[in-house]
Amino acid sequence: MDFTDVSLVSLRVFQEVAERGTLTSAAAALGYTQSAVSRQVATLERAAGAPLLERRRDGVRLTAAGHVLLRRAAAVLEQIDAAGRELAGLPADAGTVRLGWFASAGGALVPKAVAALRRTRPGITVTSREGSTPVLVRALRAGTLDLVVIASAPPFRAPDTESPPLELRTLSERGLCLAVPATHPLAAEDSVDVADLRGQRWIAGHSGDDGLMGVWPGLDERPEIAHTARDWLAKLHLVAAGCGLTTVPPALLPVVPPGVRTVTVRGGPSERRRILLAWLPGRLTASAGHLADALAAACTT
Repeated sequence: MDFTDVSLVSLRVFQEVAERGTLTSAAAALGYTQSAVSRQVATLERAAGAPLLERRRDGVRLTAAGHVLLRRAAAVLEQIDAAGRELAGLPADAGTVRLGWFASAGGALVPKAVAALRRTRPGITVTSREGSTPVLVRALRAGTLDLVVIASAPPFRAPDTESPPLELRTLSERGLCLAVPATHPLAAEDSVDVADLRGQRWIAGHSGDDGLMGVWPGLDERPEIAHTARDWLAKLHLVAAGCGLTTVPPALLPVVPPGVRTVTVRGGPSERRRILLAWLPGRLTASAGHLADALAAACTT
C-alpha cells in the first residue's frame, strides 16, 4: 500500500491514540472498538513500512517514525478542519486558540485571563479543556491543543522527555499554602510549624498522576483522610465547614471561600509550585501569544 493512499480516518485514529496514550482510551473517545483502532494503526504501519507505536504495559509510546507521522498528520488534519469551517461560512480559524489547563487553574486564573482577552481582543476565540499534565502534553504534541497551562513542583523537571523539547514560560512561582477552618486553633497564626500538622484530619483526593493531593507533602506519619474529593473548591468548602485541613495550590488563593484561613508552613522542604505555559516550538500563533500574555497578567494581578 502506498502511503499517499492512507485515509483521513486512519490519521485521526492515530492522532487520538497519540493523545490518549492507550488504544483503549482512544477507542472509547472515538466510539470505536479497540480492535478497530488496532486495525487502523496496523494499516498505517504497513503503509509506513515501520512500527509507529511501541506497545508497553502502561500504554503506547510513539516511535521515531510515529513522531514524524504525528507531526505531519496534525498539520494535514488542521488544514482539512480549517477548509471545512471555511466552506461552511464560519469565521477563519486564525483567531482560535485551543487551551488546556490543570484542574486548579480553572478556579480563577483561566476565567480571569479569558475574560480579559475578550475585552481587549474580541476577535480571538478561546476553546479550552481541563486535564492532567501528561494528558495535556500529549494533546499538545498531537496537535489538538495550541497552548497548555501546567503546574510543576520541585525539582521542576521538564514536563516530558520527547523531542523537540517544549517551549516553557513561567507564569508564577509561589509557595504551597495550607487551608484551615477559620475556627481551628492553627488559624490564629499566619504561619505554623510542620510539626503542628501531626494528628490532623485531612481532606484529599487521589490523582493518577500526582498521588494524594491535599495532604501536606512529606508528613512523617500516615495521614488520617476524613474526606476525599477530586474538586479543589469542594475540598475548600469542606474546610470551611470544619471538616479538616487541605493544601491550597497558589492558583486557587483568589477564590478561597469565607470560613477558610490560609497559612504558610515552616519546616521541612520548601514546597514551591510553578505555573507554566507550554507550547510546541515554532507553533505559537499571534492569537496564542495574546492569550499567553493575558494569562501572565492574570497571574500578577
